[in-house]
This record gives sequence, C-alpha cells and structure tokens, in this order.
Amino acid sequence: MITSLTCLAVAVYFEARGEPIDGQMLVTETIINRVDDERWPDTICEVVQQPHQFSFYGDGLPDTPRDEDAYATALEVAAEAMAGDHLWAGPLYYHTTDVQPVWRHELEPIGIVGNHIFYTDTNDCRLPTCSMRPVMRPEN
Repeated sequence: MITSLTCLAVAVYFEARGEPIDGQMLVTETIINRVDDERWPDTICEVVQQPHQFSFYGDGLPDTPRDEDAYATALEVAAEAMAGDHLWAGPLYYHTTDVQPVWRHELEPIGIVGNHIFYTDTNDCRLPTCSMRPVMRPEN
C-alpha cells in the first residue's frame, strides 16, 4: 500500500527535484492546498494521481526515483510539509518557466522559485498566514 507521504515525496521528486528547497516545498503546498480545496480530491494520492495534473504521472514512464539523494530530500520535504511546515504562499497551480499554458492568464501569480511559477486563483492568498517568506513575483 502506498502512503500519502510516499505519494507526496514521489511528486516532489519528479516535479521539482532539481529546484531549491523552497521550490520543492511550494510543490508540496500546492498538493496539500488542493486536498484542502473542495474542487480537488480529498487525499494526497488522489490529487497526485488525478489525470492531467502532474506531468510525471501517467506519462508511461516508471515512477520509481533513481537518484537516492534527491529522493531522500523529497521525502524529507514531504514529511515536513505533512507535519505543517509550510511557506504559506497559498499556491494551487504551477508550471515551469519553459512553458506558457493558456490557463495562467486566469490566475494570480504568487511568485517564481527556481524554474517554477506558482499561482493562486484569487487576488489574495487563501491562507491567513500568507507570505511568511518573500517569494519573487513574476514579471509575466
């Protein structure tokens, strides 16, 4: 049986293993925020495995991490996030800076960390403790 921690760590590994820790943490926050939002499924694994949400899932390639050090970091970041350690930026969406999805125009950019741009779908963060750490805002 795969655990929520494993689902979250694998998502961080495949979505952001080369990113700074804050970028990896924002990926975990995106997933956790979706679990807490009624528009998405109610568990971490269901959110991660939802079709057309995360590029690594359902691409036909194995979802087994090969870089043990990077996976250990992803596991640590995921465990910290599940224990409540967050940046509190409120992301619900993200994409890499290499793509420009059409849906980004409907969202409020929160900032850029590493090679990822993070968004929410309101002008204000959803969380009362929003932006405990500064995140660079994208220029568009």
